[in-house]
Amino acid sequence: MSALDNNPLQIEQEKNGTILWLTGWSMPDAVFDRLRLLLPDFRHISVDYNAADSPEEMLCLTETAVKDMLDIEGTAFRERVSQGPLLISGWSLGGLLALRLAAKGYADGLVLFGATARFTRSKEEFDRGLADAYVRQMIKGILKDQHAVETNFRKVMFTEQEWEAGLAERLPHTGSWTTQSLLAGLQILRSEECLSQLPHIDCPVLLIHGTEDRICPYGAGLELTAHLPQAKLITLTGCGHAPFLGKEVHIADEWRRWWHDHWKK
Repeated sequence: MSALDNNPLQIEQEKNGTILWLTGWSMPDAVFDRLRLLLPDFRHISVDYNAADSPEEMLCLTETAVKDMLDIEGTAFRERVSQGPLLISGWSLGGLLALRLAAKGYADGLVLFGATARFTRSKEEFDRGLADAYVRQMIKGILKDQHAVETNFRKVMFTEQEWEAGLAERLPHTGSWTTQSLLAGLQILRSEECLSQLPHIDCPVLLIHGTEDRICPYGAGLELTAHLPQAKLITLTGCGHAPFLGKEVHIADEWRRWWHDHWKK
């Protein structure tokens, strides 16, 4: 876990709270750097699970990070006096991990990009997810050629127009995750299910989803909106699976406005 603190802003950060960042499968945490720079009024912490050896370790890393932040052993569970509110922001796999933490009561708010409550779906639900066979094929591919699987995954992330606009070039390089962590992430995507928990996640949730997302289809965002009690969906027409890339200024403005409306009530 790494903290990205800026001392001159400490007082303001304590007023607005902390954002815990959970990145997507195979993606370096640095993918959020520009967005973080545009949110200096928050304290930023990220969880590094790119070297996790198993799904269990990956889940444990995220939960331990939150518990350490909240100091659950030493203070009352919901006490936020020193750090302010805790927002958890997750992208794709990170969104699933964030929902899992929120279902356990760890979050005061969620901001989710290209997220889903269940990644793999039956044929009847392909408007909300991918077939388990697709993920199994990725697992087999990683054992043969990890770089090829990561490269192909990035191609699927973007629309043709986004590729032509050079959006993919804004991503950090591939290869930052170990083979075991890539496999662990895929196993979580195959097995983790938060659908049944959605009605019990009572914190405000901001959903940002592209209509042309081929990895976590837009239908998954609509499903989250329908079942989360306090969800707001921002639809980005024509965007693929990385709806914040190239739109960080817009996202930061929407984020700040949404959180101000909720937290200042």
